[in-house]
Amino acid sequence: MADTRSRADLIDPASLAALGRIEIIARWVVEGFLTGLHRSPRKGFSVEFAEHRAYQPGDDLRFLDWKVVARADKWLIKQFEEETNLKATIVLDVSKSMAWTGAPGRLTKLAYAEQVAAAVAWLLLRQRDGVGLIRFDDEVRTVIPPRGRSVQWRRIITALEDPGSGKGSDAPGALMKAAQLVTRPGMVVVISDLLVDEEEMAKAVSVLRAVGHDVTVLHILDPAERDLAIAKTETELIDTETAASVNVMLSEVRDAYRETVQVAIGEWRDRLSATGAAYEPVYTDQPFGVALRRAFAARQHLP
Repeated sequence: MADTRSRADLIDPASLAALGRIEIIARWVVEGFLTGLHRSPRKGFSVEFAEHRAYQPGDDLRFLDWKVVARADKWLIKQFEEETNLKATIVLDVSKSMAWTGAPGRLTKLAYAEQVAAAVAWLLLRQRDGVGLIRFDDEVRTVIPPRGRSVQWRRIITALEDPGSGKGSDAPGALMKAAQLVTRPGMVVVISDLLVDEEEMAKAVSVLRAVGHDVTVLHILDPAERDLAIAKTETELIDTETAASVNVMLSEVRDAYRETVQVAIGEWRDRLSATGAAYEPVYTDQPFGVALRRAFAARQHLP
């Protein structure tokens, strides 16, 4: 049994994020996540050569490039363009509402979501799956088609460091772009606070499901959004995307607010589940491993 105290995927996300760059943290999180799995690596190669990589213990010797071994005494494994078990696209919301946190010591929703996206990407590449990235706000900001090559990791990390620009969230448009990128049944992981039109979002997910894609929606929430945990008696609530505001007495609305949030989460779960998609609310004070497990539970057949 692994010592969970040393597993980065179970550390407080804000504390972990303070320890290094996004790519370093993502690798730590995935290593901790894999430590808790006890599963065999997947295997699979096709026929179109793409590049070499260094031999690692446990690699299938059938894919050693023996010509290179004989000529240069270097042990290299042949990799192939379509060796991946699947092609996946991460669809990340970078709209203005995502750049919010309910407490000074907590990550913003966007910072948390970027770490989750990086960890999912690294895990997919470790499994020899192809992975791509779409970043969106009120329009699509980044499009990286799914690939399984080693250089894909740097492309994704570089893109995650770019800022968003728009206030709104066009999640349906981003999902339609994902459908264009992945031409055969694959995987789509949506990471968003879902401040979008529920009906349009469900329609877009239905399109992806209709052509055979596995869809997982990670609904990023700050705990303050769930609990209205603000240490004031009166406050002004502002919609970060529309700038609409209202003054409220918190003691009068807190219970009704919490109930409304739970109803909204239930509606998202029901609507997306009806399309065949997986839906999970993920809170920004939860360890990154929680989100990673939820994103991959069905695929990894985890308990």
